[in-house]
Amino acid sequence: MKKKDNKKVIYWLLTGCLLIFIMVIVGGITRLTHSGLSISNYKLISGTIPPMNDAEWNAAFDLYKQYPEYQKLNNHFTLEDFKDIYFWEWIHRVIGRVIGLVFFFPFVYFLITKQLTRPTIKKAIGLMCLGAFQGFLGWYMVKSGLVDRPDVSHFRLAAHLTTAFITFALTFWVALDLIFPFNKVTDTGFKNLLRVTTFVLLVQIIYGAFVAGLDAGWIHNHWPMMSEGKFIHETVYTEQNSILLNLTEGKSGVQFVHRTLAYFVVALILIVFFKGQKFVETKYQKLALNSLIGLVFLQFVLGVLTLLLQVPVWLGVAHQVGAFFLLTAMTFTLHRFSK
Repeated sequence: MKKKDNKKVIYWLLTGCLLIFIMVIVGGITRLTHSGLSISNYKLISGTIPPMNDAEWNAAFDLYKQYPEYQKLNNHFTLEDFKDIYFWEWIHRVIGRVIGLVFFFPFVYFLITKQLTRPTIKKAIGLMCLGAFQGFLGWYMVKSGLVDRPDVSHFRLAAHLTTAFITFALTFWVALDLIFPFNKVTDTGFKNLLRVTTFVLLVQIIYGAFVAGLDAGWIHNHWPMMSEGKFIHETVYTEQNSILLNLTEGKSGVQFVHRTLAYFVVALILIVFFKGQKFVETKYQKLALNSLIGLVFLQFVLGVLTLLLQVPVWLGVAHQVGAFFLLTAMTFTLHRFSK
């Protein structure tokens, strides 16, 4: 009988992690190039093949013309302009389908050949359900930009992006469970600090999605103060009708939360780094803390530069990738000090 939860299973899970990472990068480019509404229908099978001739391209372009983004923003577009934005949304959707196949078919193979333990089977099914939900959220997000406004809901964008991050983190966690199968007693207080830090980091990622969804990175392009040398610009609390709306729907308010929360993330990770030194017993724990502290400062610098340079595509993508690596390091740290 084959050994259960062997190296093949670990490689399968890590391959899924890599594909999710690639999808997040392409998703970031799709958002920053305003390509996400270029394909207004969803066809699971036939949608995998892009237009192959002039007639099909013109049909796809004619369909795009029926929706608000073309009518209100891009009515100057030529067919060649449309092809540029179509590519990024198409490749984003294709990668999503590939991820589904990479998760499903090896899972069936491992199941049939009895290479999975019962706990891993349950976790894998949960991950696939989360992946399917992620695909639904992508469709739900695009749908919000096809009715009246020529842009997607930033709430739906945040849900779509955050679910991708969480799916990655949980897949990585399951792989780590198999790589490091032995548990040991750890300090409860430090573990709780790591959990709080992870939660704050996820909130920061959500607000990063809010900033992207509202195009809030193109205002207050100053640091460390906002416009006019103010730490809190008056538009932070006057743009919308209430404090709650300002901090969740106002461009200035959302940017203020995101840029301010960054200091808390850095502070918490500094505390984790210094407090964690007395609990380090393995090289992996030391690696976890060192990677965490290095990545949080890199991400902070990327965030500042993205703001100051008014979100060039390459830098916006780099900032999103930085968030991805930081969550990876946070997940690894939490795992190494939890089990």
